[in-house]
Amino acid sequence: MKIALDVDGVLADVIVSWLNYSNSIRPSISKNQVTDWEFWKKFKIDPFDFYSELSSCWKNWKSIPVTETNLSLTTKNLSNFAQVDIVTAREISTNSFVKNWLAYHDISYDNYVSVIDGPMKADLDYDIFIDDSPLNAIKFLENNKKVILYSQPWNKHISNNQLFRISKLSESIKIIKNN
Repeated sequence: MKIALDVDGVLADVIVSWLNYSNSIRPSISKNQVTDWEFWKKFKIDPFDFYSELSSCWKNWKSIPVTETNLSLTTKNLSNFAQVDIVTAREISTNSFVKNWLAYHDISYDNYVSVIDGPMKADLDYDIFIDDSPLNAIKFLENNKKVILYSQPWNKHISNNQLFRISKLSESIKIIKNN
């Protein structure tokens, strides 16, 4: 079995780092106000600025928090019964920072795969995708892939009886074993 495990929003809470930066130069936004994937439109933030700033957050990778405690143990447990690959959509320039972050937090994985755009992940050969992007989840479902959606404020509106929703990564282990 092959599992594609996302980074931003599933392992790394990079939006917290971006909010800290954004709130120092713009009117304050809280994480619970980030209720859409393209939330920056609601706040009249240029998409180029948003994605550029988000990538810049990775330069200070040690300051990016984990989404939850015990990720090291959970990824180790996942790796005990499946191939777990980090599958992430990002600028190439941030890959080394992400790999440093993964090592720093002792995240277990077999391979590191980077794609240019999130929905491109659906074309990859994985049995299960663990992701937080509503756009990716829809694309995975369209491609008849199994989806475990990591709950975040920006994906609460997604509901489909073909996907599994988790609030902690450790919940994915039971889902994977039972399906």
